[in-house]
Amino acid sequence: MNPSTTAVQTAYIMETITESNHSLDNREIRIPGPPRRQNPYQGLETSEHKSMGCFEIFATTLSIILMILTFPVSVFICFKMVTEYERAVIFRMGRLRSGGARGPGVFFVLPCIDNYSKVDLRTVSFNVPPQEILTRDSVTVTVDAVVYYRISEPLKSIIQVSNASESTRLLAATTLRNVLGTCDLSELLKEREGISHTMQISLDEATYPWGVKVERVEIKDVSLPKSMQRAMAAEAEAARDARAKVIAAEGEMKSSQALKEASDIISASPAALQLRYLQTLTSISAEKNSTIIFPLPIDLLRPFMGNNSA
Repeated sequence: MNPSTTAVQTAYIMETITESNHSLDNREIRIPGPPRRQNPYQGLETSEHKSMGCFEIFATTLSIILMILTFPVSVFICFKMVTEYERAVIFRMGRLRSGGARGPGVFFVLPCIDNYSKVDLRTVSFNVPPQEILTRDSVTVTVDAVVYYRISEPLKSIIQVSNASESTRLLAATTLRNVLGTCDLSELLKEREGISHTMQISLDEATYPWGVKVERVEIKDVSLPKSMQRAMAAEAEAARDARAKVIAAEGEMKSSQALKEASDIISASPAALQLRYLQTLTSISAEKNSTIIFPLPIDLLRPFMGNNSA
């Protein structure tokens, strides 16, 4: 048997074994989500399962021969490695390779005809730039948020969109304006958690065809205009003053009722009034005052008042 033919067959066997191993590694447990479509790329025709043409077979054979002739230098070119949190999407002469994304670990590429793109599967966070939004009750506010997302399907993130990260950022800014434009100012200040959940669902549905999973959306800050802040502060101060006056009026009413009951009890016994007077003098003398007011009963002055009138 020709040695070159044996080498070609050996290279094909190595590549097949590598693809099989990576296909087994890429099997993941999927959480039930939106219904899957029959075409995973939304009408985009891919040639990963089509047979190779004559020119592609010739180029592949030539690449394998080149790899054999340059052995062992070609080992450092043909074997690539991706880490645990990365996946590699391989294209051969511009066509998507079958077997899905490779990784984690070592995978095999042919020189000159294969190229690949790495996809990071870790969660990424970014700040949505502050957006000036007109609420439903015609109040202008400035809102900024933070979004957490990750790549859930590496093939879609490469094939369906040119830049999944930038597209997600632009869509997050637009979704923030659209969602908050339907809320009142009071809802925006009180229902932040509900609004964040609504934004997360809307973003997740929009980015699902790109292979992006939006995990969390949080509204960081809501900035009001200075005039609106002063108006809200004046309104809150007026409300507090009104409550204070109501509380003071209720206290006066309760104290007057208590004084009326006390006067009724004291009027029933003249000695009680004298005891109360002595108690008042005791409390005044304890404070070391130089002036003491002495009440004179009006009954003592009635005889004199009678003579004067006569």
